[in-house]
Amino acid sequence: MKVFGIIPARGGSKSIPLKNIKLLNGKPLIEYTIETALASKVLDRIAISTDHEDIIRICQQYEEIDVIVRPPELATDEAPTEWTLLHACDEIIKKDNFLPDVVLTLEPTSPLRSIQTIKQCIDIFKTTDADSVIGVTETRACYGKIVDGRFEYLFPNQPRRRQERKPLYKESSTIYATKLDTLRYKNSVLGEKLYTLIISCNEAIDINESFDFKLIEALINLKKG
Repeated sequence: MKVFGIIPARGGSKSIPLKNIKLLNGKPLIEYTIETALASKVLDRIAISTDHEDIIRICQQYEEIDVIVRPPELATDEAPTEWTLLHACDEIIKKDNFLPDVVLTLEPTSPLRSIQTIKQCIDIFKTTDADSVIGVTETRACYGKIVDGRFEYLFPNQPRRRQERKPLYKESSTIYATKLDTLRYKNSVLGEKLYTLIISCNEAIDINESFDFKLIEALINLKKG
């Protein structure tokens, strides 16, 4: 089974300019994902898909990484990530005749993703009939919606004590993996046989705002201590 790890990293970001290479504890954000992917030793190829020269320059320091230049039409807010993944696959097939079985999507905004998570994700394909895997985190929160100013529980009559509630699970952008055939047919990272990988809440923290950088820097420094 050939696994192709793709790190999508476009230059545009409304919340934080050039977020993917903003320094996190003195190191460009994207490097955390690159180094974890390399250290996992379970990916046959790893590529960065980007449209920005500064991101290209940083990623070219890693000789083991393919840098795929993304066309402008795939770097807009409206362009689905799946288009980027398929473009990267087509480019690597054209360049080296490398045909992956599984495409692993590693967003650079999840710098705390562990080596073990990548390995466990790949193991699911080896031990099940999965055509795709999604990272999820557990929650025991009470969710609802607001209707005419009133709060209505999505799941009524849940216990008031958090410990007594049954866990729910929410999608995490930490990791996705999809068989290439499924990705092409469904045009989605989510297939019909979608298996889950439960990820700890700390590992699954996703950087969207400036505060998230400060939070993750604090967690990194705590681990060092």
